Amino acid sequence: MVVPVVVVLLVLVNVLGRGSDPDGGGPVADVQGTDPAPRADLPPVVVDTPDVTPEADLACPVLMGQLPLELAGETSRQVDSDTPFAYAWGDPPVVLVCGVAPPAGYVADSGTLAISGVEWFVDDTDPDVYVWTTVDRLVPVEVRVPADYDSALVTALGPIISTTLPYTEPSPTS
Repeated sequence: MVVPVVVVLLVLVNVLGRGSDPDGGGPVADVQGTDPAPRADLPPVVVDTPDVTPEADLACPVLMGQLPLELAGETSRQVDSDTPFAYAWGDPPVVLVCGVAPPAGYVADSGTLAISGVEWFVDDTDPDVYVWTTVDRLVPVEVRVPADYDSALVTALGPIISTTLPYTEPSPTS
């Protein structure tokens, strides 16, 4: 009984799968716009990372496995770091590090931003780079965004972080 069903499915896929392509491979998508630079064309980004904690060793691989090669129009870059928990996109690079310490400036009454299901503390003391750090995840994630960029990359990361890293109630240091 299984063999006839498989044969019928193969015939349907073969017949219905053909489009206007003369080779029978199906229709070709009309893709417009510019191609992002290939990952190998951008130089590696040296990223300083903290020591890996047991919590980061358990949680971060799930997040890292879901990060896209392109994020908000920026192409990923190779990273040179002491851990596999760093990732970068664009030029100048936006750098993500999973498993960082909670942000030093995060205290009671600190302003945080909730974007795409993730609560962020933003350190804007450096005029060249904004440091976004999650405060509601079991393992904090830091995203260093050059001041020339908007928050589109952080917004795009929110759903990935919220579905891969466990939530925890934010707790400021004081």
